[in-house]
Amino acid sequence: MSQKIQFGDADIVIPELSLKKIGSIVVIILVAIFLFSSFYTVNANENGVVLRLGKYSSTTSPGLHFKIPFGIDKVEKVKVDYQYKQEYGFRTVKAGVRTQFSKRKYEYESWMLTGDLNIAEAKWIVQYKIKDPVAYLFNTRDVENTIRDVSEATIRLMIGDRSFNEAMQSERVAIAQQSKVHMQEILDKYNTGISIQLVQLQGVHPPEPVADSFNEVNRAKQEQETLINEARQAYNKEIYRAEGEAEKLINEAEGYAIERTNNAKGDVALFKAVLKEYNKAPTITKDRLFLETMNKVLGKIPNKTIIDSKLESILPLLNLDGKGKK
Repeated sequence: MSQKIQFGDADIVIPELSLKKIGSIVVIILVAIFLFSSFYTVNANENGVVLRLGKYSSTTSPGLHFKIPFGIDKVEKVKVDYQYKQEYGFRTVKAGVRTQFSKRKYEYESWMLTGDLNIAEAKWIVQYKIKDPVAYLFNTRDVENTIRDVSEATIRLMIGDRSFNEAMQSERVAIAQQSKVHMQEILDKYNTGISIQLVQLQGVHPPEPVADSFNEVNRAKQEQETLINEARQAYNKEIYRAEGEAEKLINEAEGYAIERTNNAKGDVALFKAVLKEYNKAPTITKDRLFLETMNKVLGKIPNKTIIDSKLESILPLLNLDGKGKK
């Protein structure tokens, strides 16, 4: 028999259930609970760590898997293919085209002492993956804070071994590479199951309270270097010009000396050749030399007349006023 219950202005009819029906419903509910709690899914970038009565049992790969229900088996899902990131000295509030950063100060982790006893402000990023989910879950308590402490101690060690200028400029890549190796060695000793993928030094700068003074000093040094370089340039220019002129004069003098020497040797050789011919026929050679010499001398004189020394009364025949034919 069904029962009718009045609820306000409405009458609710409750059907009468037999024990057989109630038992069927209970069995269906228990089967649904059993099925629902007996299967679990591991996503593509995860591993499932199965705990049986609180003790590690197995590690499952991505896919659909069975477990013992009613709390006997519990599954911890760990993202083994996900790259985690920790930031030091700054925090990213919102990433995107225009990344927003937290305006809080993190001097307690970013300020550190350099090897030349200066204070530097360092900002860096550590990226890591979970290579062993069992070790990650059970070997170390609070792995994220352990990574943060190890990273901060490592960067302080690396920067503390270098001067401020080295940490700020020339040694940045070396600091990042050595920090990655050093951090991995420590985390492996702790058996954390973590694999360090990247340590990236974002920048090393003077702390904000002294940044202006530091920049002024740098500008003064740069101006000093500029003036020194300009002076060296002018010095080198004058030195090279003077050396070039000296080299030119030396080369000209050496060339002139070689020319005079060669001319003198040529004159000596010519004289010896003439002397040789003269010794063979002195009269003929003497006459030839005389004629050649006179030809050279008289060839330079215009309007010349050559007459015999024994000729008389030659003046009337000469055109002394220069109006006749030359």
